[in-house]
Amino acid sequence: MAEQRKSWLRRRVENALVTGLTRAYSTVRVDPAKFLLHLRAAYGLPISGYHGVHSLEIGELDSVTDSIIRSGMKLAALEGAGLGMGGLLTIVSDLGILSAITMRTIQKLSLLYGFEFNTDDEIAELWIAAASAAGVDISRELLEKEVVNKFVPRVIQRIAARASAEVVEKWAGRMIPLASGAIGAALNYWFVRAWGERAKAHFRARHLQLRQRTERVAADERTTRPQLVPPS
Repeated sequence: MAEQRKSWLRRRVENALVTGLTRAYSTVRVDPAKFLLHLRAAYGLPISGYHGVHSLEIGELDSVTDSIIRSGMKLAALEGAGLGMGGLLTIVSDLGILSAITMRTIQKLSLLYGFEFNTDDEIAELWIAAASAAGVDISRELLEKEVVNKFVPRVIQRIAARASAEVVEKWAGRMIPLASGAIGAALNYWFVRAWGERAKAHFRARHLQLRQRTERVAADERTTRPQLVPPS
């Protein structure tokens, strides 16, 4: 009986995540221009565009990243405390909002480390990062990104399947009537924290790779540039 209930809950969670992430893909996006102004005003980053983050100290970017993740965690906890009072009756609404909060957090981290999402390739890369945050390895699918509108739904399904398996044990606590609000807050807090930390690791690694590549190119150019000999 317990296994049947757990299986039912997992299907419910997976379907709710697919719905929430699909809506997040279609309607919820961070405005890069507004977020850039926020980075300059709230965190004092001296940049005029996202290319400028490559000239900042990596520790400074990491500090802002941690602050953004914490903000997402607090927002998710407040939302979970409210909708969590409804127990499993509100799980679809809860996961829909939680998916939006999580994806917006991931988008902010992407921009902060210098990766925008204007083109289809950049959008696909964003969802690869989301998959990495969910603990899903889709590196072997990189060559199959020919149409982003086909690629993203497949990634969403993989993310939802993995995430539902990861959280179903914890989400079962929402069946406890009086404790469901506190449990909902804690679960949402944990969810955004786990995904945020994984997304941070993904974007940080890519950022450092790009920075090292740029530094190597600059060093090669300095080495091959002809030296001007002053006239005697």
